[in-house]
Amino acid sequence: MRKLFLASLTAIVATASASLSASAQEVTLRAVTAFAEGTQFSKNFERFIEKVNKDGKGLVQINYIGGPRAMPPFEVGNAVRSKVVDIANAPGAFYTNLMPEADAIKLISKPMSEQRKNGTWELLNQLHNEKLNSYYLARQFHNLPFHIYLNKKIDKLDFTGLKIRVTPVYRDIVQALGGTPITTPPGEVYTALERGVADGYGWPVIGIFDLGWEKVTKFRMEPAFYSVEVSVLVNLDSWKALNDKQRKVLSDAALWLEGLDSESVAAIAAERDKHAKAGIQAIDFGPGESKKFVDRANDVAWQSVIAKSPETGKKLRALAGN
Repeated sequence: MRKLFLASLTAIVATASASLSASAQEVTLRAVTAFAEGTQFSKNFERFIEKVNKDGKGLVQINYIGGPRAMPPFEVGNAVRSKVVDIANAPGAFYTNLMPEADAIKLISKPMSEQRKNGTWELLNQLHNEKLNSYYLARQFHNLPFHIYLNKKIDKLDFTGLKIRVTPVYRDIVQALGGTPITTPPGEVYTALERGVADGYGWPVIGIFDLGWEKVTKFRMEPAFYSVEVSVLVNLDSWKALNDKQRKVLSDAALWLEGLDSESVAAIAAERDKHAKAGIQAIDFGPGESKKFVDRANDVAWQSVIAKSPETGKKLRALAGN
């Protein structure tokens, strides 16, 4: 009887110890986004966090700190590099000061499934490892293009005399067409347009209604160009400290997140309808001029990337195929 009791007690202790060990292994990672919470380019990241917290119970959880109210957008790259946060949702355009090659990501519009097979992801991950001390977990919105929005109608592809709000995404093409680039955080764009400090801005085809910019926007220039990229980065030390099961939760959620890009097709059509209803007119110079614009936009952007990083820039262009 005593032996049976001791055996049962041993089993109970072992079970409790195993439970405590599993609980002790749960890791909480701090996350920020470079965009306002609940807006277009934070929504899917927030869905990603929900999925990780559901699937990762007992293994890994994410504490969502928030967006620009918690941290200025252009400081997010350095924050994940220095482990002020563990995970960041940010476009490469916001950390080109740390990794100049990040400016090339907007030029790569191939699906992430293809990028993971042809060596693009591997090269970009290596660059993020070396220059941003981060792991390149996921890229969103490969199929979502940009536009230049204006408050002054133009009759040719010439920005001379126009002040256009930019990030590194659009700076080269704005300058190439004679415009004056202005850099401000997204939160200051509305006021700049309202006061005439800026005549226009670059932004994706979706998202301006989240920020109220439709109220101070008159025209959308065609064609669309480049490709949105909002990446999910994990501090490299934080990534290495995770065990295989914890990394799998994040990696599986990352693939799921990239799969949400399929929703963009319907979102783009719906957004264009909203533009029209809001009185935003399309400026279209026809297929010939449109092709010239896209070709020039690609050329000036690649020239800029290659000038800053000759060897890697050429490799990325070859992988992008444009």
